[in-house]
Amino acid sequence: MAVMSASRLLVAISARALASTDESLTLPQLRALVVLDTCGPVKLAALATTLRVNPSTALRMVGRLESAGHIDRRTNPDNRREVILRLTPAGRDLVARVLAHRRTEIRTLVEQLPAEARAGLVPALTALTQAAHEMAVDPFDETHRVGGLIDDPLNPAPPEPPRGGRRRAKDNTV
Repeated sequence: MAVMSASRLLVAISARALASTDESLTLPQLRALVVLDTCGPVKLAALATTLRVNPSTALRMVGRLESAGHIDRRTNPDNRREVILRLTPAGRDLVARVLAHRRTEIRTLVEQLPAEARAGLVPALTALTQAAHEMAVDPFDETHRVGGLIDDPLNPAPPEPPRGGRRRAKDNTV
């Protein structure tokens, strides 16, 4: 019961963070943006697999996000059958603002806990995350597993390192 309550709390925090920055975006759309932010350019098929939706659902979602100016969608010049997705600067900024709002709200909540409860929180959450390892909690791991990570053929300049996932140092702070 406590885990389900905590899960609902975290979803509510994410929803509030999203609503405070962009009321038109849904949580599944935010998740797609976070995958792109974490993994860098990915193939459309890999995004669908990572989100665990069918490709047509992912395509509709990408269309909406592209219309809103959050995603850049292009044909892979190395394989014209593939669509490559990446965040636009506006999409990257949106993800950063939503995640910053969420981190601030979670930090405020955790700081209200007594010291003993706070000390037990990180090991318990770490154990829960490790137990869920097979559920592909990390979008970088899942996208890598399905072969969706690619070098950016749309940008011949050396890419900036992605903002999340295993391609950068992890920030383990709350």
